[in-house]
Amino acid sequence: MDEAEFPKELIEDVPEEKEKPEKLFESVYTRIMNMGVHEKIKLATLGNKEARNILIKDANRLVVQAVMNSPKLTGDEVISYAGNRNLAKEVPMIIASRKEFMKSYAVQLALVNNSKTPVPTAINLVSHLRENDLRSLLKNKNISSMVSMAARRTLSSRGKG
Repeated sequence: MDEAEFPKELIEDVPEEKEKPEKLFESVYTRIMNMGVHEKIKLATLGNKEARNILIKDANRLVVQAVMNSPKLTGDEVISYAGNRNLAKEVPMIIASRKEFMKSYAVQLALVNNSKTPVPTAINLVSHLRENDLRSLLKNKNISSMVSMAARRTLSSRGKG
């Protein structure tokens, strides 16, 4: 299966400023949901941002992993996936395990603020955060109390708590 087997709207990136009719999105979503797992994995690798945003929500872990391994995956997409609490619990784990993703401060911050990030991973990332982000973590009710305590300890060890 190659790029020629997928419709153009699933492969080529559409400029943001172009308005996409709601009907077109529905047909793209329906088309993707009616694909088999093999086709979804292939599309996750070859597809555009819109296709990846649909496929990242797929129930099959192999499809989600294919999206995260896509060579077309952008930094902005990784940041949005890292902070999205509605995605599978594997997504934060995959992001945290990849060095190229973890170089971004925004990704680290999004992972710490995501309640689906494993607690040990989030605690390790707390020490890398800036003071103002640590203070906002203390007020965040969506994270584990252990992560909040780690933020408090980090602030106090820096002499700012």
